[in-house]
Amino acid sequence: MPAVLGLNFHHDTAAALVVDGRLYAAEEERWSGVKHNHPTRKGTLTAPTRALQWCLEAAGLEPEDVDAVWAASMRPNPAAGWWLAEEREELAALLPAPLGEHLRLLSHHTAHVLSGYLLSGHEHAAGLVIDAGGSSLGSDFGPGRERITGYHLWPDRIDRLHQGMPAVVPGPVGPRRVHSSLGHFYRNLARRVIPPGDEPEGSMMALAAFGDPQRYGTHIRELVRLGDEGEVRIDHPWGSADSSTPLLLDGRAWTADNVAEQPEHKRADLAAAVQEVFAESVVHIARHLQRLTRASTLVFSGGCALNSHLNGQLAADSGFDTLFVAPAPHDAGTAVGAALYGWHYQLGQERLQVPTDAAWGPDPGALPTTTVPTGYHPLPRLGPGLAPTVAALLAEHRIVGWVQGQLEFGPRALGHRSILAHPGHAATRNRLNAIKKRAAYRPFAPAVLAEHATEWFMSAGDPFMNRVATVRRCRADRIAAVTHHDGTARVQSVAADHQGLRNLLEQFHDLTGLPLLLNTSFNLKGTPILRTAEQAVAAAVELRLDALALGDTLLLADHVPDPRAAFLRTR
Repeated sequence: MPAVLGLNFHHDTAAALVVDGRLYAAEEERWSGVKHNHPTRKGTLTAPTRALQWCLEAAGLEPEDVDAVWAASMRPNPAAGWWLAEEREELAALLPAPLGEHLRLLSHHTAHVLSGYLLSGHEHAAGLVIDAGGSSLGSDFGPGRERITGYHLWPDRIDRLHQGMPAVVPGPVGPRRVHSSLGHFYRNLARRVIPPGDEPEGSMMALAAFGDPQRYGTHIRELVRLGDEGEVRIDHPWGSADSSTPLLLDGRAWTADNVAEQPEHKRADLAAAVQEVFAESVVHIARHLQRLTRASTLVFSGGCALNSHLNGQLAADSGFDTLFVAPAPHDAGTAVGAALYGWHYQLGQERLQVPTDAAWGPDPGALPTTTVPTGYHPLPRLGPGLAPTVAALLAEHRIVGWVQGQLEFGPRALGHRSILAHPGHAATRNRLNAIKKRAAYRPFAPAVLAEHATEWFMSAGDPFMNRVATVRRCRADRIAAVTHHDGTARVQSVAADHQGLRNLLEQFHDLTGLPLLLNTSFNLKGTPILRTAEQAVAAAVELRLDALALGDTLLLADHVPDPRAAFLRTR
């Protein structure tokens, strides 16, 4: 079997390896501890050194055993195609010689869309990628970068059939290019809504549920014009990276510097207006792609595909029968897409099976036995008794760190590096937001047994926690901790073969009648999802969790009664 390596050298630096039909993938941030592994300055390229090393070691390969290496191009503003050779040489120099010699580049957006399409199981699909910006368009399309790209996808070909382009308009000193990046638009407005210290895009999406979109809707719609053939035009400078231009509303200037001075209810109203206009724009493009391709499936990727409220609306309103959001739609996912491109399109190998989990990374290692942290004691070697013991703790509304098996790839904790809790009480949500130092309006996601999802939600959710669903009204009061202010939840559906959460959910269901748990990422504020057993112990102590389940051992806080006796009595 051949081995194909995919790499992303930019922010969200990552490596992915496909060999023997198996995918290994990891993000460099899980080793560096720097969220998104941001370079020290814009435009700096960094190799995913430790993620790459882990992929090779996990597969039992040496660099010389790799048959093909692909990475997404991100070189800005080329005049013609010469930039690819220059960028390839620059990136190859960051790799060991055997890998650098094999390195080839494909476009950023193509890597994005294939990270979804080649895992979707669908033969014929439309593809849509929207982010702040991708590869340079070069001489094929003219100056500019990928911002909005539509594809027609088949097992034997990839057709790019829609490309958002900058507009050339008169300027004070001659013609000026005006970019229309929906990714930049959303981020620019988020920086004027969310105070520093919280991730702006995700926080604005959450805050939007508390706002009235009508208050500022007319003003925001004036910034974005939707035209024929899926065209989106955004007024300058809102479609380009901009952190300084004031947004004039209510006779006040809204800036990134004075955002904390704006009343929260007005910030919520602006968030609601931006979310609504943003979603309308993406649905407008998707409907155009449906008319062009007549496909029944839409594959969506790119940074904007992290917007789970948008994804819920796309699933309902885009005109496609099926929406498949890439398991890792952010830039780290381009490493997966690049590897899958080489595997399938270059080397002609069969597509991988459709995943129901993204546990493609390293195991956590063993729980340290030399030092038990103060305030905790271990319950070791629980074996099959671990899941019922933890289920009993969760049924008593304890908060538990859950570290099981291979690390998830992507920004969502899917039940391998998670903090879990009972979904029934809003007070649990408030306690967790305080523990994780998050804004009080931020919601938490439910992980639900897949076969029970539509009993509790109006749609089936997503294995990768990438879209919201409306909570059934008759059920909402029973799962208040995971029901957002607007009656929605970002649902993770847990399939029968899920190795991290399935057994625990079944045990919890037996105890409580609830087939779902609150599931959030196991990390400290501003840091990546943790990787190792040592990190898990340190985080559990700092967050003051009631327990930590790692492997078949439970680390129990001293103030928490041993749940096993109570569990045995119920049996």
